[in-house]
Amino acid sequence: MTTTSGVPRRRAARGSGEQLRGEILAAARKLLAATGSADAVSIRAVAELVGVTSPSIYLHFADKHALLDAVLVDVFTALDEKMNADLPPDLHPLERLCEQGMAYIRFALESPEHYRLATSSARTESGDVDIVLQTAAFAHFSQTVVACMEAGIFVVGDPTPVAIDLWAAAHGIASLLIAKPYLPWGDKEAVAYRILRAAGIGRSISDYLDAPEPTEFAAWRAALPAR
Repeated sequence: MTTTSGVPRRRAARGSGEQLRGEILAAARKLLAATGSADAVSIRAVAELVGVTSPSIYLHFADKHALLDAVLVDVFTALDEKMNADLPPDLHPLERLCEQGMAYIRFALESPEHYRLATSSARTESGDVDIVLQTAAFAHFSQTVVACMEAGIFVVGDPTPVAIDLWAAAHGIASLLIAKPYLPWGDKEAVAYRILRAAGIGRSISDYLDAPEPTEFAAWRAALPAR
């Protein structure tokens, strides 16, 4: 038998259930990247790309939503690996935050469709917690926030709101770079790093001044030596 593209279908070897599951996930990610839409990733299309029948897919995933949830886990695993790869252990925690944010943005630009899936609405089974908060990527980012608190950069407290605030900055510039590639960005890496650095340092100053109002901050800034 052949797929709709004329490529011969490969039969999965007996006893290779985990291998087939991996091929199904890889095919779903490939279709997502190629079509740019989760709606276009159907069980039938995935089955044809892998070279199996649709019932073979259902042996591993109850439905399309379960398949996309598994793809989402794969995407966050890849994101976590990107965010923590090759970072020196003695790197200052504030610099580590910026580097993790930069890795996040690079991942978004390299895999925009996977990134859209990862940042779309995704709740846990209970429906009251976003699945992002349960990923290793968010956990590692939060650990870096805690390290910043211990280093006196941020006020000690719950790291989750701080991590979400800083993630919002990274997500914002990543989404704009994807959606508006023809704006006069200049060096995109430099722009992204400048925004992440401003978010981290700005949060630290806001903590130091106990979350001042804009006019209060302006007065404090005006008292500093001119540059």
